[in-house]
Amino acid sequence: MTTRAKLTVYSALATALASLCLTPLLTTRSWVTHAFLVIAVIAAVGAGLRRAPLYRWTVPVGQLLVLFLLILIGFAGSGSLLGGVLPGPSSLRALDHVISSGLDDVQVYAIPAPPNPGLRLILVASVGLVAVVVDTVAVTYRRSALAGLPLLALYSVGNGLSGDHGSWLWFALASAGYLVLLFAEGQDRVSRWGRVFHGGSRDGTSSGRVSPGGRQVGVLALVAALLLPVVLPQWESGLLSPDSGGSSGKSSIGSGTSLDPLVSLESAVTKPTNNELLSYTLDSEIADQVYLRTGALDQFDGTNWRLGSTTVNDLPSSFPAPEGLRDANLPRIEGDFQISDRLEKSWLPMPYPAASVQVPNRSDWKLDPLTRTVLPTNDRAIRGLRYHVSALDLRPTANELRTASTAPQDIRDHYTSLPQDLPPVVAQQAREVTAKATNDYDRAMALVNWFTGPQFQYDTAVNGGTGSNAIAVFLRDRKGFCVHFASTMAAMARTLKIPSRVAVGFTPGDAKGGNVYSVTGRMYHAWPELYFSGYGWLRFEPTPSRGNQPRYTEQSTTPTTAPTQQPTASVQSSAPVAAPTDSKDCDAKQRQLGECGGRNKAVSSAAEDSWLLSGQVLGSAAVVVLVIALLLVPMLWRSALRRRRLGSGGRRGPGGGPAAGLTDAQVLAAWDELIDSAWDLGIPPDESRTPRSAARRITEKAKLDADSAAAAGRLALATERVLYAPAGQVTTAPLSADVRTARQGLRATASRAGRTRAVLLPPSSAQLWWRISDALRAAREAVGTGAGRVAAAVTGPVRRVVSRRKREPESEQASRES
Repeated sequence: MTTRAKLTVYSALATALASLCLTPLLTTRSWVTHAFLVIAVIAAVGAGLRRAPLYRWTVPVGQLLVLFLLILIGFAGSGSLLGGVLPGPSSLRALDHVISSGLDDVQVYAIPAPPNPGLRLILVASVGLVAVVVDTVAVTYRRSALAGLPLLALYSVGNGLSGDHGSWLWFALASAGYLVLLFAEGQDRVSRWGRVFHGGSRDGTSSGRVSPGGRQVGVLALVAALLLPVVLPQWESGLLSPDSGGSSGKSSIGSGTSLDPLVSLESAVTKPTNNELLSYTLDSEIADQVYLRTGALDQFDGTNWRLGSTTVNDLPSSFPAPEGLRDANLPRIEGDFQISDRLEKSWLPMPYPAASVQVPNRSDWKLDPLTRTVLPTNDRAIRGLRYHVSALDLRPTANELRTASTAPQDIRDHYTSLPQDLPPVVAQQAREVTAKATNDYDRAMALVNWFTGPQFQYDTAVNGGTGSNAIAVFLRDRKGFCVHFASTMAAMARTLKIPSRVAVGFTPGDAKGGNVYSVTGRMYHAWPELYFSGYGWLRFEPTPSRGNQPRYTEQSTTPTTAPTQQPTASVQSSAPVAAPTDSKDCDAKQRQLGECGGRNKAVSSAAEDSWLLSGQVLGSAAVVVLVIALLLVPMLWRSALRRRRLGSGGRRGPGGGPAAGLTDAQVLAAWDELIDSAWDLGIPPDESRTPRSAARRITEKAKLDADSAAAAGRLALATERVLYAPAGQVTTAPLSADVRTARQGLRATASRAGRTRAVLLPPSSAQLWWRISDALRAAREAVGTGAGRVAAAVTGPVRRVVSRRKREPESEQASRES
């Protein structure tokens, strides 16, 4: 392999290894296949353009054009032709839409984000641009050391965005790729000085090899870079101390509020997993119905629901009394919780309303007293956390909530505010649904029954969003998942002056036995909380086939004003129940969640998310295969032509035994093979020379050895006998051996690049193009001649009739004159 080919391969490898640091940014890694394909195509295009007699600056320009074409094919398929293989007229508009959605997703989603097309486009395009820059710097302009800058930029951005998701492995791979690239160029620079004289060693021996000191230094530097961070974090003073920046000491939400819970929830709900996120035990008879609430979003600005608090308090040993609760002297629910390493960047899951929480390090957590949300001060606080929660066991009845007094004015002002741009359809629909209700509880239940009725459909394929426009679309299409149901019911409740907010967390876990429950990624959920005086914030469940209805939604006809501490009778959910299934893989919990019938849909959705199965990929692969096939045509044609010319044994060719006479065509075929072989290895033919003069020219230019020169001379002599000798003289000596001997001599004196080119892109294959051009010209002439004959046959009678009519008046005029 030539040095330039090595640099091309190593630069592509270095870019591919450095791009692996971007894999934690999305929840799936299927986009990496697309990125690797783009890197390979860019490297191949660069290698091809550098072989052409072009200016060096045209190589990156061509690579950028190919990158743009690949992006169009891969991400603008809706505007492409032939199933996404070729860009169509509307490809640019489709690509602009994908880019715009990607930029919006960057501002919305937390890491890891869902693999939306816009985000995958940004990642693949970024990797492709870095591949072009690295290839240009390292291969086209031979400055491999400078290629480390774009690789460092790629690694720095990817590792910086990944945060705690990053790994030392990404640094090791990126550094190894860069070192290999440096070693390849360094070896080439040393080899340009010719053979290195090592001299003798002190013991009088000579190694005969260049000292590998440079490689040793590079490997040692890489090992040191990987090992030093293990030691440096132990230093607790100076610039390296994590606390050297100081602390203001103020209680603020800090890093906890960088999490957008609804955005993260949307990603988790649309891409559910069976990974266990936490396990817990509860000493309650209704443990299988208790939701685990991570927080509440109390402010709606028309774009999304968010946490309205700006400051928090240190985590107290006992929480203040829940907002709006008249009697806080209630029974307790005690629970022990264990967080797995798979749950990251989450607020603390707890039953509501929690009265106290015990965590190992209280300084890692803050409390928002308004929404009773416990927020981490750093992203690592929740990993592997064990904690204990004591929560109030609040169980009002339906009649108690019907007779609840109106909420205080400050509560109503804060929790019923709505943006001015809220579509009028929200309030109008809320009034129509609750027209027959006479109190806030019945209005809330009317909304729940309406949402869980047959007119709404649970569908995770719907685009996320909780803003005003998303609510209007949801009310129009009536398709969505828990985020849509919760945010829409909360907004509609506010239009009815019922204080409301959106809570996020998990539905009850799966029972594992021994009063232990397991929460997986399938149980992410959102629901509305409504305020009732004397009882505070209560959960309602408007999402069909998800979770369970609270017991106080049981319809009672006997009003009562006395609070009860006894559990009420269980009520059946008004949500549609999933049809039973015979599948052994579907348990009771999955049937409750309605996930049994959607297995095929999940598989189909997963298949659509795999970039490898998309039409764009198949089209791109077809284009790549076609290009490779076209590049192999010269080699295959040249090999077939050589076998035909030098056929041996029973085949017709100049390779028969001594007793067999060769025809003139066989002799000339052997000579043509010698001329084409010399042409492939850098000696173009000269048709003005005689065979003997041409053989002498090949011998001198290629500096053939004696055997190869003699074989070329015998071929020239046999050719001259065919061309110039009297007819009847027959060549009996086999010539295929002479052709092979001469070819071996030509290959022995050629460079490695020349031999490679002679095999892959033989210059003599230009004759194939000439033959195709001649055939096309002959076919064009034949078609033109045939068309002329057909036209003459069709128009001939018409022309004869017209000429006859012209001659008739002339003859009549001549007869009159006579």
